[in-house]
Amino acid sequence: MTVESLLHRAQEQRPLPHGGIILAATPLGNPLDASIRLLDALASADIIAAEDTRRTRALADALGVTITGTVVSNFDHNESDRAGHFVAEAQAGKRILVVTDAGMPAVSDPGFPLVVAARAAGVPVTCLPGPSAVPTALALSGVGMGHFTFLGFAPRKDGARREFFSNLLTATTATCFFESPHRLQATLDIAVEILGARRPVAVARELTKRFEEVRSGSAAEVAEWAHAKEVKGEICVVIGAVDPEELGVDTADVVGEVEGLVAGGMRLKAAAGEIAKRHNLSKREVYEAVLHAREEA
Repeated sequence: MTVESLLHRAQEQRPLPHGGIILAATPLGNPLDASIRLLDALASADIIAAEDTRRTRALADALGVTITGTVVSNFDHNESDRAGHFVAEAQAGKRILVVTDAGMPAVSDPGFPLVVAARAAGVPVTCLPGPSAVPTALALSGVGMGHFTFLGFAPRKDGARREFFSNLLTATTATCFFESPHRLQATLDIAVEILGARRPVAVARELTKRFEEVRSGSAAEVAEWAHAKEVKGEICVVIGAVDPEELGVDTADVVGEVEGLVAGGMRLKAAAGEIAKRHNLSKREVYEAVLHAREEA
């Protein structure tokens, strides 16, 4: 199937033909990651609410798309004020496309206030899915095991960052967050200090771009790497879950508690969830520990 035929199908299936808000993910760095639906939306939207109008026009040029609608800035310092205007335009039948510089709108990027305003006004909102730095970094990190928490950008001030990492001391899922290059070294140093030198950590930078790099290992190893070179680009950090043994919880005891509930008539998954909650552990890890123990028996 050719690109032309795919574009034709996208045109036939355009979302919200009678007006509404369309969130669209844009490439993280490689224009070839743009979806066919994004190409059509850029060409057909009545209004494009862009985090940076210049970068959006540059993306359209790189994709060979001619923008026919009006491109309006929509960034963190003005998006709340402009949400009402975009909602009114959507109510008048306009198709409003919301894009950011890279990735998915409303995920640590502009878009959330507009979605809230549109929902409150009964204006349709839909999404054209696509690239996102968080799942990309998590998949490449070798640190997360399926469950994860995303916390946006790490705090800038030292005290707030220390509290940020203190809250991860007993985290039973991987944690992803964004960080700026000039704060990365200090952030990793605090991670080593508070979470310990052995905590699994990964730093993913410049994802999908020419100089993409993912460095994973212990917190101490990754911090040493960051100090040895000047790390540049857009960065996503992944912190691994705490080792259950560090929480002082004996795996055999946990398995025994689960089996006790199962013997009393509770289903295995429900029992694993109950015991996981009791000990502040991951339900999946508890469930898998029980299965492993049964295999070894």
